[in-house]
This record gives sequence, structure tokens and C-alpha cells, in this order.
Amino acid sequence: MKTIPAAAGVVANRSLVGTALAVAYTAEIDTWLGSVIDDVGDVPGFALAAVGGYGRGDLSPGSDLDLLLIHQFEGSAAEVAERIWYPIWDTGMKLGHAVRTIDEALDLASSDLDTATSLLQVRSLGGSQALVDEVQRKALDQWRENADRMLDQLDVRIRERHQQAGELAFLLEPDLKLSQGGLRDLHCLQWIDLADPTLLEDSEREALDGPHGVLLSARIELHRATGRANNQLLLQEQDEVADALGYGNADLLMAAVAEAARTVTGIEDAVLHRIHKRGRRRRWLARTRDLGHGILLAEETLTLADDAPVSDPIMPLRVAVHAAREDAFIVRDVLDRIAAEGTDLPDPWPDEARELFVDLLLMGHDMIRVVEALDQVDLVTRLIPEWAPNRHRPQRNAYHRFTVDRHLLEAAAEAARLVDRVERPDLLVLGGLFHDIGKGYPGDHSEVGVGLVHTIAERMGYPPTDIETLEALVRHHLLLPDVASRRDLEDEGTVKLVADAVPSTGTIELLAALTEADSIATSKSAWNSWKAGLVNDLTQRTVRYLQGHTDLESDEFPTHELLALAAKGETHVSIVGQIVTVVAPDRPGVFSRVAGALALHGIEIVDANLGTADGMAIDQIRIMGGAALADRPDAVITDIERALRRQLAITARLLRRAKSYRFQRTAAARLVEPAVIVDNEVSSSATVLEVRGPDSIGFLYRVTRAFVELDLDIARAKVHTLGDDVIDTFYVLGPDGAKVTDPEYLAEIEIAVLSAIGADA
Repeated sequence: MKTIPAAAGVVANRSLVGTALAVAYTAEIDTWLGSVIDDVGDVPGFALAAVGGYGRGDLSPGSDLDLLLIHQFEGSAAEVAERIWYPIWDTGMKLGHAVRTIDEALDLASSDLDTATSLLQVRSLGGSQALVDEVQRKALDQWRENADRMLDQLDVRIRERHQQAGELAFLLEPDLKLSQGGLRDLHCLQWIDLADPTLLEDSEREALDGPHGVLLSARIELHRATGRANNQLLLQEQDEVADALGYGNADLLMAAVAEAARTVTGIEDAVLHRIHKRGRRRRWLARTRDLGHGILLAEETLTLADDAPVSDPIMPLRVAVHAAREDAFIVRDVLDRIAAEGTDLPDPWPDEARELFVDLLLMGHDMIRVVEALDQVDLVTRLIPEWAPNRHRPQRNAYHRFTVDRHLLEAAAEAARLVDRVERPDLLVLGGLFHDIGKGYPGDHSEVGVGLVHTIAERMGYPPTDIETLEALVRHHLLLPDVASRRDLEDEGTVKLVADAVPSTGTIELLAALTEADSIATSKSAWNSWKAGLVNDLTQRTVRYLQGHTDLESDEFPTHELLALAAKGETHVSIVGQIVTVVAPDRPGVFSRVAGALALHGIEIVDANLGTADGMAIDQIRIMGGAALADRPDAVITDIERALRRQLAITARLLRRAKSYRFQRTAAARLVEPAVIVDNEVSSSATVLEVRGPDSIGFLYRVTRAFVELDLDIARAKVHTLGDDVIDTFYVLGPDGAKVTDPEYLAEIEIAVLSAIGADA
């Protein structure tokens, strides 16, 4: 981050924090530019003005200098501009610059939204003050004259940006400038206010001051912490920004940022709705529909009649359901009125309240904005007090993309999409909404959540059998994905493990749908065809087991085709789609060397069946990723063949790759502790070793090489990466072809594996 020396001193001054730093930094840049202008000398008909963020005085350490050189006389503009721009370029600072007459600037602003808005916040830095005043006055007049057209363009731009950057209040790593509710939206509200002051209320203008300070301060300290002009507040940077601003920890910082963003979003939604209504009103006269209970709908807006029964405790749910069903905007006065005059629901809830709550959830993604509107005035916590600790709660896991509260709403919305698969749609969407509700409390979130959902469901009026089902959904919501991705589905012990935990086919089917909803709500990478196939396979096997079927229809391995290849006694390596097939002379470490060769190409193994026949090792491996797989598949095959011939320096090459490739880790994420977990119960034929640790290059190769040193035979491998963590499961046999039960031998395995992954044994 380059700047002038004096300004660099301001940035280094740790007594200046947040907006105070912006003020001091802007003043220092102003002073320095004043000296540059003085060096140019007295040239009539010129003015240098700050525009954009610099014009507003919101200059962050990494911000560009946006400058406009206004000139009145033709001929000498280029020479003056060079005498100003070159000293700035010499400092290395980023410069956004333009040289225009007033007419040129206004002409461009009449059609270009960015130019038009930049001229709304012009500030004189030197030269003719009259020129700056003139351009500012005429630009504002032109902005107001073209308000309808410009605000329509601005509305489209805002919605497109929100679609791309997401909602600041609910993202774990938000863009402080571009995400919905961020600094750019604050700027847009300022521009809208300048176009038509009637679109914002006085109370709304006042309410924006606090969020502006919070968001700008966070951005300023982010620039200072990273030394670059980035606006995305990543997990690994949140602690340093929090410390600089005195929040104490990253969670408190992100809670403040989220509250600020929600305030901005709420006001902007209301203002954009007013603009939309104004445009519609010109086209036709709005008709008012009475939806019952004093709830009125007109111009896609929900209002209340004067005599509406707002004290009725069911009123928030009635309003919410109508708003979601009609895709209507709830006027903030309506929410404030219900919040002020409404009463709490009785315990247990009336049937109507429970039915409306479920109806709202079943509307899927249409319900999310409505629930968030209710939450802004604490109506959600009035209905579900247990919700409060999860509001804006970050998840220190890079695998997730949303805060806990938004993740739960997204999961419920995704669950609503899957209700045709289950007999109890109501329990499915409730499971989506409450499966992680324990995350806001100390202790294991699944176990804590069981107690919470029991209280909630009992209050809602559900019978004991339904409460037990909801408890099972919360307790076991991770069961299917964990077992499917980390255990051998063809082993009857795996199916029995799931069936013993959840002995109800109806609950298993609910869990399967909840697993998909939860995964999709977690992140785009958390659900794919491979994972869907595993979960579906496990679900179907478990249902058949519970129905008394002994034939679980296991896939045959090795297949007849693989056995035929082994009978030839020749090495065979092929890659078809996502499947790597290796047949080679059986000797210790075949799978380990294949894993190492694939790791050299950045290819991830997710599953492997390993067997032998006719003195040949047979490995069938499912893989993911790796650019080399698409670009140079022959090179991957060649390296596997070289590794099998012991002609590839795998260890040395992986070490070199690790040194040259900086492994990006999310410092603020809570990494799994390295561990080796032994299970001799789940499988009837093999010892199950679960190896956990932080992800690193060649992790699988190093673990399996440790197995080779201890003469372990791997029958099946399930490789699972969650963000920065690896949880690999191996079905292994000892030298005698049986389970490993000797405690001393198992202790040596643990020492070897932990040493291999760089952890203390």
C-alpha cells in the first residue's frame, strides 16, 4: 500500500483508529496535493477537485485518489494535468483522474451513472473555487432533473450488485463495500436523498450515521491490517481488525458489522420500495385488497387498518404468511406497531399459530426476507426465544458461507423444496430450521439442540411422538453424511450402525432430505452428485435393513473385468471420468505410491476400493479436481506408472511442491486436532482407523506410507476434506489378514501416523 511519506506516518499512528484515521489521512493528502498545486503556479481557469470517496472524505489507506481537473480555457489543460498527475504517480498511489470542462463533465454525467454520482460529492482542493461550485451546483440540478431515469438505473445496478456480492449481514466473509447493506449502499442512499429528499425520512437519515461509522471503520482497519485495498473481510483478518477497533474478539466485530448492515438494508429496501411504488402509481390507480384481520394489500405493500387486532399474538404470523405468499413489502410502521402492541403467544401455541408457522416455512426462499424483516424488530425471538443467541453468529469454519441464523433459514428453505420425498413435510422444514440451533450455546451443538428443540416443539403444541422425531433429526443431522463419506457402505456393520441409531424408516427418510438441505445451505461445494449418491445408497440400504431384508445388494469388487485384468499379470493404469483404475504386481505400498503421484498433480482422492487377485493389487479410486486431469491426463498416468516402478521421487517432489505452493489456511477457522481413532466394532472383518488433521499437501500419501512401514494392508479408503480439515477413514488388516487388536501395535500405528502428518504423538 503506497502513499506519500507524511500520510504513511498517519497510517502508522495506532492512536488513530477507524473514521478518525480517515479524517487525518484525508487531511494529510489534501495538504500534500495543495503543495503540488502551489508548485504548478497561478494558472487561471483551472480547479482541482476531489470526487467519489475522496470527495466524501471517506479515504481509506488503500483507496484510489479520484480527482477531476476542471479547466475553462482550451489549449493548456494537458500541460497542467501532467504537472499534477506525475508527482502523484511518483508516490506509487493509485490515481483515478479526468480532465474536463464543466460542459464536458455535465454532458457525460447526463448519460453515465458513475460520472453523475461522482459529481454529487465534489470537494475543492485548489485553483478556482468558483469552477468547483459551478460544477457541483449544475451537476446536482441535472441529477434532480433526471431523477426518474437515473434512479431507475441505480435501482437496477443495486439489485445486480446484491445478486453478485450477497448480504453482508449473513456472510462469514463479506465485502464491506459491495455486499448488500455495505458502504456502497450507504452511498446510494445519499445519492437518492440528493435526487429527492422526500424519499428518506428524518429518522432514517439519523439511523444511518451509526452504521456508516461501523462499516467505514472496519474497512479502514482492514486496509491497514492487510496493506492492500481489499474490501472482503476474510476470517483470518477479522481478529486483527477487531483488536484494532476495540471489540475484543472477531465475533463481536462481526455482530456489530451485521447489525449495521441490517439497518442499512432495511432502510434501503424501504426507500427502493417507495421509488418502485412511485413509478407504479403513474401507470395505474392502486386497488386495496382486504386480506382479513385488518391486513391490507395495495401496490405490493402490506399495511394494517386502524382497527386491526395488532395485540392478537398470532398477528405477526398472519402478516408474515401474507407477505411471503403475495411477495409483498411490509411497511416498517406495521412491524413497529405489532412489536409495540402485540402480546406473546400462549404456551402451548394455538393450532392456528403452529399451522401458520409451518405454512411460512413451506414457502421456501420466499419466506427468508419476511422472517428477517420480523427479526429486525425482535418478533422472531418473541416467537422463538431460543433463536436469540444465533443471530449474526459467525461460524469459524471456512466450509460454511453464512452466519448460523441465515444458514438455518436457508436450510429450511431448501427443505421446503424436498417435502414431496417425506410423509411429514412439517417436521422436515422444522428440522431444517432447528438442526443447528444449539450452535449459539456452549457444548456440543447437536446435544444442546436436542433439549432446545424439545422445548420449542412442546411449546408449539406438538405431541410426544413428533417431538421425539424432531429430537432425532437434531441429534443425528450429521449422521448420514458422516457415515456415508467415512465408512464402507458395503459393510453390513455400517448399515447396522445407522439403523441402531435411528430405527425408524420415516425418520431415516427425513434425515436424508435434511442432509441434502443442510449441505446445500452450507456451501456450493458441500453437495454434489458423489455425496448425493453415497447418502442415497446408505439411506436405501438402511431402510431395507430396517424392513428385514438381508440382501443389501452390495456392489461386487473386484468386478469380473478387474479380475480379468489381474489374470493377465500386467500393469494397467487408466483414468475414465473420475475413476482411476490401477492393476499392478502386489507389493507393499502400491496405493501409497498412486496417492503420492496423484497428489503431485493436485488431484484429490475421495474413495478407494483396494483388493488383490492372482498376485496382483487391484485399486479402483474415485478422484476429484486437478487441472492436470483435464489438461494432461497422459502425464498423470505416466507419473502413476513411474511411481509404481519406484522411478518417481514422490517424497522429495511433494516437499518441493509444499515449499513452492503456499498452502492457504483460514487462520480464524477452528482446525481439527490431529488424531487417530480406532474402531474395531463397526466392521466385522477389518479395523477401522479414522485419521484427522489439518489439510496439507501429500497428507494421504504420508499416512498410507506410515501404514506400509507397519505392514498394514488397506482394504478400503474413504477420504473426506472439510474446508481446512481432513478426516480420512481406512479399513485395514494386520500382517495376518485379520483385525488389529494388539494395544501395543495400535499404539505404534498412532505414533507413526501422527508423526507422518506432522503432529506430536
